[in-house]
Amino acid sequence: MIFTPEHDALRKTVRNFVDQEMDPYVNEWEQAGKAPLHDLFKKMGDLGLLGIHKPEEYGGTGLDYSYNLVFAEEIGRAYGGSIPMAIGVQTDMATPALARFGSDELKREFLAPAIAGEMVACIGVSESGAGSDVAGLKTTAKSDGDDYIINGSKMWITNATQGDFVCLLANTGDGPVHANKSLIIVPLNSQGVSVSAPLDKMGMRASDTGQIFFDDVRVPKRYRIGDENQGFAIQMLQFQEERMYAAASALKGMERIISDTIDWCRERETFGQPILNNQVVHFRMAELQTEVEALRSLTWQACQLHVNGEDATKLASMAKLKTGRLWRELTDACLQYWGGMGFMWDNPASRAFRDTRILSIAGGSDEMMLGIIAKYMGILPKRR
Repeated sequence: MIFTPEHDALRKTVRNFVDQEMDPYVNEWEQAGKAPLHDLFKKMGDLGLLGIHKPEEYGGTGLDYSYNLVFAEEIGRAYGGSIPMAIGVQTDMATPALARFGSDELKREFLAPAIAGEMVACIGVSESGAGSDVAGLKTTAKSDGDDYIINGSKMWITNATQGDFVCLLANTGDGPVHANKSLIIVPLNSQGVSVSAPLDKMGMRASDTGQIFFDDVRVPKRYRIGDENQGFAIQMLQFQEERMYAAASALKGMERIISDTIDWCRERETFGQPILNNQVVHFRMAELQTEVEALRSLTWQACQLHVNGEDATKLASMAKLKTGRLWRELTDACLQYWGGMGFMWDNPASRAFRDTRILSIAGGSDEMMLGIIAKYMGILPKRR
């Protein structure tokens, strides 16, 4: 990937935003259990940061996806994963399909205000009994004239308690499980929609993750994204940008934890010398930094394929798999070198340890990524 002065200018803008509008408030937002997303997203919308890869006619800047991953890299510098995750839902998880397959009317009603930061978006795929197994979801959208009647529930929904609309995957037909689903935009102020209190999670404490219930919710069929019963295929495409965002947004965060750990080990002395002077410590830091660079190379290679219009599924899945596993390895190693301070709640390594464990579960578990990779390698056994 060749970066331009425009990439560098965007990187600087996002870095300044993290330093001025996010990091100073992370502890406060974690204690509150949520960040003020409407205020934060409006500031981002005013800077043009929520529609980098989206069409200009709806308020985006129409740049290629490499600019979006520069944005993801820098937003991931923030201390704590909650806000980068909430932002990623808005930019790379709940709106790509809308931008690509939605009608002009639908995009003007929902995409444009999402890009402007005037609406907060959610993605509604996972259910209590269908997380990584997307084909097994049970929520239904039954046809009733020009409307759908939606019943069911969605679980582990980021931005749920502050969301204005959800990009919902629901069963709209009785055919095969990969060809009976549709993506539908559902305003969360619709009659029959209710949202739980924020879920009490191990990490991502500033993210208002919740459960959304749908009880005879009526929405017009014009809120459907793309053709009926093509939602599974559309969502699989949408997942690719989600997984590349997850990988790219990890890179600077990982480097920041390594840097903070090095600073601590340089200052902290045991047995008459800095901890960093121990070969096992500085070799481990060098090893982890090498792993981050390998992930960066893989992520940008996937991005280049995506920008070229080629299939990035295999490399995006590899990057997502490596992201979750490297976060687990890196945070565990760094926390150890902080000693007792690493066990404190507000320690950056401790927070990263809690926040990033979800990366091997959400957005497609490690096991799902391995299955996709094996399929592309031609070694995944066929189901009987």
